[in-house]
Amino acid sequence: MTPGDSQTSNTPETVTETWLKSIVIAYNLCPFAKQTLTRNSIRFCTVDDTAIETCLLQLMDECERLDTVETIETTLLIYSAAFADFQDYLDFLDYAETLLIEQGYEGVYQLASFHPDYCFDGSEQDDPANYTNRSPYPMLHLLRESSIEQALANFPNPKDIPKKNVALARKLGLAKMRELLAACY
Repeated sequence: MTPGDSQTSNTPETVTETWLKSIVIAYNLCPFAKQTLTRNSIRFCTVDDTAIETCLLQLMDECERLDTVETIETTLLIYSAAFADFQDYLDFLDYAETLLIEQGYEGVYQLASFHPDYCFDGSEQDDPANYTNRSPYPMLHLLRESSIEQALANFPNPKDIPKKNVALARKLGLAKMRELLAACY
């Protein structure tokens, strides 16, 4: 699915696109997302399977797609049925990162992680800062390393982005962050 396609139901792709627009872009959590969405270069890919092996194969398929389709800047792999438990998701993330290295994609692609129950190590579950990485579905964001480097080279103080996001989420508060995420469905 590409952004702008008309959908009559709340598919994982439309819910995720709503999250991207209404939280990530609206609150500028990622200063690079709006331009990528506007250029229609985000691929939304739903994985309905729950088998870890199948989910990992889909990740490799998306790496191969990015290898050959230059108009796709980034892929959001949305796990609609798998990894509801955050610890299971973290285990899967470890497998995915290891697989990228084993398949020669280290330094080519990078994974960013999002989950409905995301909780930063050492944080309390109800810390609003966790919502900077909370999404409607468990998700892997597959990014081109070269694009990240290019974007960051022209952005002042990129290391301040996470701190700014945490401060914003805490300023908005837990109730508001919960409301924003719930409104995506």
